[in-house]
Amino acid sequence: MKTSFKTRVAGILLAGLTAAVASGYAQATQTPDAAHARPHAGASIDVSDAALVKSLPGFRNGYATVNGVRLHYVTGGKGEPLVLLPGWPETWWTFHKIMPALAEHYTVIVVDLRGMGTSSKPADGYDKKTMAADIHALVQSLGYDKAAIAGHDIGSAVAFAYAQNYPDATDKLVMMEFPHPDDSLQTLPLLPAQASYGDRLGSARPNLWWFAFNQVHGLPEQLLAGRFRIEEDWLFHYFLVNEDAVDARDRAVYEHAYNRADAIRAGNAWYQAFPQDVIDNRSYGQLQMPVLVMGGPAFNWMKKVVGQKAANLSAVDIENSGHFIQEEQPERVTQTMLGFLQGEHE
Repeated sequence: MKTSFKTRVAGILLAGLTAAVASGYAQATQTPDAAHARPHAGASIDVSDAALVKSLPGFRNGYATVNGVRLHYVTGGKGEPLVLLPGWPETWWTFHKIMPALAEHYTVIVVDLRGMGTSSKPADGYDKKTMAADIHALVQSLGYDKAAIAGHDIGSAVAFAYAQNYPDATDKLVMMEFPHPDDSLQTLPLLPAQASYGDRLGSARPNLWWFAFNQVHGLPEQLLAGRFRIEEDWLFHYFLVNEDAVDARDRAVYEHAYNRADAIRAGNAWYQAFPQDVIDNRSYGQLQMPVLVMGGPAFNWMKKVVGQKAANLSAVDIENSGHFIQEEQPERVTQTMLGFLQGEHE
């Protein structure tokens, strides 16, 4: 049977991507490393939202159709609303270590964004302004006029857009490890400095190659559908100081969420909307509500970029952590968030 040209090209590119990932792991694979030997998602690990929420007493799953999309959310706790927004390549589960402590003081609402997890994956609407409208409509549908908004990675950019477009509906804003896209993204180098690129981030400036890769329409789905764990493990190895902070169950959850072509397409659309996000950012003024930025590797970048748009900024460096601060340093993140939300500023 003859193989189509498209199939042959996809196979060649997949081989190249796999080889690149393997070469990035070369040093680690010379020495046994349990973090690289974690099993992939299997029948023995139940990664459904129903199973996951059972491990968080007091929380429940919910769904709401708002702004033309069906959003999945997890909620629990008591008090004023606190909305948590995850980023790529994760889901609501990224906050599971901090949700119980926050729920002692707030009604916690953790949302799978448009395109994420079991939320719907429409063809468009992935600019952060539209995604913020999704969250605003959800908050209103739950009966709240005002909420504190917190986000990590892509969720941080959506949280910022929420505060900009709905300032009267925003109590306080918490941003973790990613600012809203602005013109500085246009200056990111395509190539790393000579001899500066390794398989761990360390203290070097990151080479954000997936920002460009995720811009490509169609190709990432062909390469990664059914194989997303290759990219996922590379990212966690690169960005985590303690790789055990994202364990086998966590990785199975995220693998399941992004392993299909439609999920890869939707997640990449968050990145493909960056040019529109940059344009939207130019029209945004200064936020007047209290704003907290927390960062590991992105701390200085966050402090600089967000500081230009926030009149009342607090900034906290989460030390001994990579990009996924809520998973690597959950106690520190929880303590910092509660102090900020309850009126203490560092």
